Amino acid sequence: MKKDHRPYWLKRLYILFQKYYTNRYIRPQLDAMGRGGAYMKPWHIEIFGGPIRIGSYPTVIAAPDRRLRLTVWSDKPDAKGITIGDYCLLCPGVRILAASEITIGESCMIASGAYITDSDWHGIYDRSLPIGNTAPVVLEENVWVGDSAIICKGVRIGKNSIIGAGAVVASDIPENAIAVGNPARVIKYLDPETKLRTRGEWLANPGKLAREFDVIDRDQLQGNSVIGWFRSLLFPRQGD
Repeated sequence: MKKDHRPYWLKRLYILFQKYYTNRYIRPQLDAMGRGGAYMKPWHIEIFGGPIRIGSYPTVIAAPDRRLRLTVWSDKPDAKGITIGDYCLLCPGVRILAASEITIGESCMIASGAYITDSDWHGIYDRSLPIGNTAPVVLEENVWVGDSAIICKGVRIGKNSIIGAGAVVASDIPENAIAVGNPARVIKYLDPETKLRTRGEWLANPGKLAREFDVIDRDQLQGNSVIGWFRSLLFPRQGD
């Protein structure tokens, strides 16, 4: 569809249902869950094990064909699991699998299909070992991980750095760097004279931002009707 044919009230009801589902079914599975945020299609989020913590005002997006998975499977009783900071973005198909500790800093963005793990998941020489070698993974503040990138065990990515689509990161990446390839290598650094704006800054006043989005929805959905919405679903036509 080129546009949303739902009436305004129906979209608001859908958003409220997503919030209800998140609080009713996602929140109890987490060891900590911050305030606010947007959990889109949360019934396609899969959570296994713990501890798993998500900070305040995240944007978490799942899809039926690209489920978002957060998994902690460990043989260590003191495993710290997965910690996701405030204002982070997790896109459809993201998989984060921890056997010891994965920490994602504030305002990080993880694109569709990215995979982050802190374990080999099998022994190198003894393939019967279910976990294998582990080493903590840290993404510092404002890291951007591109589509289908892989972040391997023991990696630390410095703040503001960008990991290119499809990159395989097997060693540390410094701050303010752009890294691409397999294995990932730094190809350039961000311009220190250009100011960065983080998701945290964008979401600093979530109430104001929500009101602005509501005004946009009211304007774009103005005039939509239930009959028109059903017609677009059952009998789509050119321009829908």
